[in-house]
Amino acid sequence: MSQEQWNAVDSYFTDQLVPADDVLSAALAASDAAGLPAINVAPNQGKLLHLLARIQGARTILEIGTLGGYSTIWLGRALPDDGRLVSLEYNPVHADVARANLARAGLDKVVEVRTGPALETLADLVAAGTGPFDLVFIDADKPNNPHYLEWALKLTRPGSVIIGDNVVRNGAVADADSTDPSVRGTRRLIELMAGDPRLSATAIQTVGSKGYDGFALARVN
Repeated sequence: MSQEQWNAVDSYFTDQLVPADDVLSAALAASDAAGLPAINVAPNQGKLLHLLARIQGARTILEIGTLGGYSTIWLGRALPDDGRLVSLEYNPVHADVARANLARAGLDKVVEVRTGPALETLADLVAAGTGPFDLVFIDADKPNNPHYLEWALKLTRPGSVIIGDNVVRNGAVADADSTDPSVRGTRRLIELMAGDPRLSATAIQTVGSKGYDGFALARVN
């Protein structure tokens, strides 16, 4: 198998199952024009997040890592009319791009983008008694993954779903001797999910237009 084949399969699935969407295309174009890194989820992955949120019946969603708001739009569209989504973004430029993209998508009344270090904004959410959230999507700086999971557990309830993105690290997650902070943070995330009786979790490997990666999925018991 090759990256070319992975791209072709993703293109086929996207063409068949993820219809062209001007709002999502504009969000990607605006993010690219603003110089944001092209690390957003692929269209079929965005559709997966959307379906998971709908299957969960989520009314409240927390996203850690907004970037340009592409995945935020997918998740926000899964909410009912009275739903709400809080997305946390460290970079104020990224947050501004995301807010504009969300306004174009008609989700600016549903989604709140909070700017600042996520460990601080997560603490603020807990202090304010916000939540519980029905679904949490963790897709920010990987060294802090263990801390994000700890906060997510404080902001969820039994039955909530927690999703962690980019957990395979091109296979490096299997290297117990890795000194890469992103790998170490991801390994610790998996270890915490495995050892916490409050969680039932699994992780899967994926290939596609975003390369070789994967995600972790956990349900709060």
